[in-house]
Amino acid sequence: MFRTRTIATAALAAASMLVLASCTAAETASPSAFDPDEKVTLDFAFWGNDDRASRYDQLIEKFNEEYPNITINSSFTDFPSYWEKRQTEAASGSLPDVFQFSDSYLRQYGETGNVLDLDTVKDHIDFTTFEDALLATGRLDGTQYSLPTGFSLWANFVNDDLLAQAGIEAPEGGQSYEEFNDWMASVTDATGGAPFGGTDYTQRIQLFELQLRAEGKNLYTEDGELGFTEKELTDFWNSGADLRDGITIPQQRLEELSPISGFGSAQTASEMSWSNFLGGYLADSGASSISIVAPPTDDPDAKDLYRQGGLQIAISANTEHPEAAAIFLDFIVNSPEAGEIFGTTLGFPASSSKLDGTTLEGPDKQVADYIESVQDRIGDAPPAAVVGYGSLEQKFWDLGKELGLGTKTVDDAVAEFFSEAQVILG
Repeated sequence: MFRTRTIATAALAAASMLVLASCTAAETASPSAFDPDEKVTLDFAFWGNDDRASRYDQLIEKFNEEYPNITINSSFTDFPSYWEKRQTEAASGSLPDVFQFSDSYLRQYGETGNVLDLDTVKDHIDFTTFEDALLATGRLDGTQYSLPTGFSLWANFVNDDLLAQAGIEAPEGGQSYEEFNDWMASVTDATGGAPFGGTDYTQRIQLFELQLRAEGKNLYTEDGELGFTEKELTDFWNSGADLRDGITIPQQRLEELSPISGFGSAQTASEMSWSNFLGGYLADSGASSISIVAPPTDDPDAKDLYRQGGLQIAISANTEHPEAAAIFLDFIVNSPEAGEIFGTTLGFPASSSKLDGTTLEGPDKQVADYIESVQDRIGDAPPAAVVGYGSLEQKFWDLGKELGLGTKTVDDAVAEFFSEAQVILG
């Protein structure tokens, strides 16, 4: 659930409302001394499914063994609905006391004063368990607004069962894009498209981001502007022309398989996504073995990968109980109990204390080994996402699909993306 198919249609409409709410938010939260004997009730919201809800129920039970006077009322929904509701609440100053947050919304909620500066409750949160690079995923202009539950790295997944049936070796990690394209073509040729070698990765803004980072650039600047030109995007989308011409699975087939991906439905031998997707891929595909290899790069010395701490925890600036909220936030991100209950399902544990409680075995151990194997490629976290990042990410994906369907030319897609960006970024 890290920067997947984000649907943020309300982002623009809510942005101005968030500004109006910011003054109230900034003025309402007035931290007072924490009284452990006072009975307090906190609202806690998260996106997820029944499995995540069950794990949070277990965590809250453990939390109440230590803090019996803090009652947690939790609620959850799917990712798109979740943010639509949060944006409405932010506009009215009624965000939950504690809530799952995303680095995609750091500017939108941080710059408008809707989330609490965690430094104001620092006595109740242990920041020393996090590397600074991970703290930076929830930091904006020097202010720590949220903390990550875990992190993920971009990865290339390979279905070992399908490759064994075809008698083909897995691709080498970190090979060039041309070499990886040739590998996908060899799979498709050998199997007649049953399965295809992979998916057109130029649909994903994350692959464009990797290529920009390899050149020392980012998707967005520190000032919240686009960090690339129309020519760079044109070149990137043009580089996928051969992929869309028979090498990768046809877009029409993907539309028919949705919401399961081509890789999840065992229709492709490879797919790139975030490393925490391994468990989901195993469940969807039914594969007995899936390998994780480093994504391609044209610069072996590049620092293009980064710890993506997309799933965060934040506190409403309007909470009436900031200290109690901080204690609960700390329990989610730092407690060994959270590590034991969640494993890597909220990302690979971001804090050392949470990691201490995590048993790394099976898929969790595989993800840990992958992260260790690409340490030399991990660079600094990119600047905080621009306001409206979710909408731009979805627009990028939608245009990529249109390229795959042949309903739009690259030039038209680039023009439409920049037009949308101009509206969103002002």
